[in-house]
Amino acid sequence: MTVEVHGILIAGFAATIVLTTFMSASQGLGFTRMSIPFLLGTIFTPSRDRAMVIGVAVHLVNGMLFALLYAAIFNQIGRSTIMLGAGMGFIQGAFVLTVGMVMLPGLHPQMVSEYYGPTPNRLLQPPGFLALHYGRGTPLVTMLAHVIYGAILGGLYRV
Repeated sequence: MTVEVHGILIAGFAATIVLTTFMSASQGLGFTRMSIPFLLGTIFTPSRDRAMVIGVAVHLVNGMLFALLYAAIFNQIGRSTIMLGAGMGFIQGAFVLTVGMVMLPGLHPQMVSEYYGPTPNRLLQPPGFLALHYGRGTPLVTMLAHVIYGAILGGLYRV
């Protein structure tokens, strides 16, 4: 079996648009303070306005790359379903919250760590375990967004 690259990239783009919109709406409504595009963008620039533009672009590309991984797994299993995709999204969301967010301060040039306070070059608050520093609703919002992302991929991609 081979991955239908064109189809999964389109599905990945659509799923990432939904994920990003869901996360941004959740931030605007006060369920979380986390903005994935902002966190990604500030890796590349200290300009907060430019960071959002760069971050959205990086997030879309990341979403499309992750969609290729989902497609490879769907092909290996021999099927793709909404429920299978949602389950994979759950696993991805759990990884992001438990491992990714804890590692982020070590990778991000503008983020303080859990152990060292702000400096002139490091002003962003670290997310902490489950990204709880960005609000109590952040883990739920993040998990829902990733489950929806996976469900979209599972529903749109055909093995």
